[in-house]
Amino acid sequence: MLTKRIIPCLDIKNGRTVKGINFLDLRDAGDPVELAEIYARTGADELVFLDISATEERRKTLADLVLRVAGKVNIPFTVGGGISSVADVDVLLQNGADKVSINSSAVKNPGLINELVAKFGSQCIVVAIDAKQIKGEWKVHLIGGKVPTELDLFQWAEEVEQRGAGEILFTSMDHDGTKDGFANEALAKLSTERNIPIIASGGAGNMQHFADTFTAGKADAALAASVFHFKEIAIWDLKEELSKQGIPMRTMNSKQ
Repeated sequence: MLTKRIIPCLDIKNGRTVKGINFLDLRDAGDPVELAEIYARTGADELVFLDISATEERRKTLADLVLRVAGKVNIPFTVGGGISSVADVDVLLQNGADKVSINSSAVKNPGLINELVAKFGSQCIVVAIDAKQIKGEWKVHLIGGKVPTELDLFQWAEEVEQRGAGEILFTSMDHDGTKDGFANEALAKLSTERNIPIIASGGAGNMQHFADTFTAGKADAALAASVFHFKEIAIWDLKEELSKQGIPMRTMNSKQ
């Protein structure tokens, strides 16, 4: 079995890391550069950096901040927010990002996935999908979860894979920030149907939630924010606990 990944997420608004509940009621969680450095040093397998207001405010991800963050870490680093062209991706990768995440722009222009894969390779392209249940069906939402669509989560995930994306980052808006656990039923369906890695996002509240999403949810990686930002869970302790439960984890040479 492939090792599972633990991925802290740095949601950025106005240059600060923020965290909310169900995509609302944001509160400050610290300096993203400092947090990135700490996570890289204390066991994170990867980082995700999302400028959550970039698409909404019609502006581009802050490339200089990406450069500063990337300069402090030695682990893979994904950047998203307001990306809508090959030129946008080129700048971010040149500034130190290992991968990029696209969301709203991919739904509006699915061919963008093909363009980016052709130019940069599938390993660089993550498609983020924000979805919530409406009348029992998972519907994709855009612009930081503010705009509902009629697009079905599982059908869109299939198209995303067919167009060549390397990974899917699925965030359950119903679970986001609640700390009640991940959307494991939907995750298991995604992981079973798709042949690319699925990153679980939304709902982490304790160590068992991570274990459950790797087992019941069959996720390849688990992303979380507040439990790490507010020091409720230490990544190294989490990886030790998951290893004890028989879940294969990447390890560090020493605990720091």
